[in-house]
Amino acid sequence: MSSEVNCIALIGKQSNPLYIKNFSTSHPDLKYHYIAHTSIDVIEERVSNGPKNLDLYLGLLYAMEDLAVYGYITNTRVKIVVVVSVTDGIIRDADMKALFRRIHSAYVATVCNPFYNIDFQKSIQSKAFARAIENIGMNAKTTLDI
Repeated sequence: MSSEVNCIALIGKQSNPLYIKNFSTSHPDLKYHYIAHTSIDVIEERVSNGPKNLDLYLGLLYAMEDLAVYGYITNTRVKIVVVVSVTDGIIRDADMKALFRRIHSAYVATVCNPFYNIDFQKSIQSKAFARAIENIGMNAKTTLDI
């Protein structure tokens, strides 16, 4: 049984896409843009209806077809969405939390750059961030094996 990351998306606090990386060869980028924006509604609902001491990891947001969509929100309200192709079985929350922590750490390293404007509405253009997300997505297959 195995799972693999199909997409990693970061969405700004004003619901603007900061970064979307498609790892799938079978689905177009547009599908993952749609999934990322659809997940914003689920994340906002969980945040508004949840407890005030909200855990950053939101868990499984929803599933469609053979894809599972997981969510995470930072303290600055940046949303991280990971779309996983699930062929068999389930994914442990501990594995997903570790994956989100690695993505969040890469994002924090990017925004700690003194020349990065955190309130900027444009997408992240950092090559180091792109490499970090690429490594996380490619190496996640081994960490998400069931």
